[in-house]
Amino acid sequence: MKSDKPFYFSVAVPEGNYKITVTLGDPKGPALSTVKAESRRLMLENVKTSAGQSLAKTFIVNVKDKHIADGQLVSLKPRELTKLDWDDKLTLEFDHQTALQALEITKVEDQVTVFLAGNSTVVNQDDEPWASWGQMIPRFFKPGVAIANHAESGLTLGSFLGSKRLAKILSVMKPGDYLFIEFGHNDQKDKGPNDGAYKSYTERLKTFISKVKKKGGIPVVVTSTSRRSFGPEGKIINSLGDFPAAARKVAAAEQVALIDLNAMTSTLFNALGEEASKKAFVHYPANSYPGQDKALADNTHFNPYGAYEIAQCVILGIKEQQLGIAKYLVDDLPKFDPAKPDNPANWHWPESPKSSVVKPDGN
Repeated sequence: MKSDKPFYFSVAVPEGNYKITVTLGDPKGPALSTVKAESRRLMLENVKTSAGQSLAKTFIVNVKDKHIADGQLVSLKPRELTKLDWDDKLTLEFDHQTALQALEITKVEDQVTVFLAGNSTVVNQDDEPWASWGQMIPRFFKPGVAIANHAESGLTLGSFLGSKRLAKILSVMKPGDYLFIEFGHNDQKDKGPNDGAYKSYTERLKTFISKVKKKGGIPVVVTSTSRRSFGPEGKIINSLGDFPAAARKVAAAEQVALIDLNAMTSTLFNALGEEASKKAFVHYPANSYPGQDKALADNTHFNPYGAYEIAQCVILGIKEQQLGIAKYLVDDLPKFDPAKPDNPANWHWPESPKSSVVKPDGN
């Protein structure tokens, strides 16, 4: 099957990890195939085939549901009720020029699952032109690792707990699975007497870590992505207060791995420069997308290029921290240095079809 427009395949399946094998290629001509899963998770990127060539590629997709073992439910936001991530189906998106010859789906129990907890800088964003690193990172792993993204826009450590998302993760976590934890943008807005980087944020982060350890899991602290906050000297300044430092302190005290995404993204945006860094964020003139009648100038949320670069920062952190999952990184892993980012003019992303643009709900 080949189409000039994106096409979808969906099948109702139980929660779990699924091995997907696609056979790509067009007998009549060359093809350039990109495959996404669920809510725009990048699985295969720009797979080239020549005329008559058949090429099999395998990747892992995690399917989750809102049910928790003891009869509880994850408290989903209204916007999540229409997300492909929560619809009890496995959905694959084959982008334009993709030539699909065959598709095989098998449920697998032997994957290391990497759970993601975070806010809108991590969540699988539904709509163009928004994207987050959590939906780009599956592209960099071979079978052996499944990425289970439980992040959601607007959440803090407290509201992630309160909406039973950590309880959900713990209910399906196996010994040896991972939890990557990135919060701070919204926690910064909490102004109660017990709130703050060195109060509730620190205490809750320690709670996440201890609960994961009790399940035999491996917690990884990830500092918050930097905002596009350039100071008068043309360099990124910290707009997240004490939260990145508090996360570093907790990771050291609890002796868990730290991926300092705040430092790496600051380096990345400085390398791009004040003006060019807009190409990593949601900065678009009015009417760039259907239903978008006003210019977009968002200095917190990323577009697909920015999300892809930040995912590569996370991959670099995985390698530097010598995490066990590093052995499952793809053989064609791009060389990456946040001080030398990819040229956005040379980066290609086939957009997913949507009828309108809706601003993300918080960070």
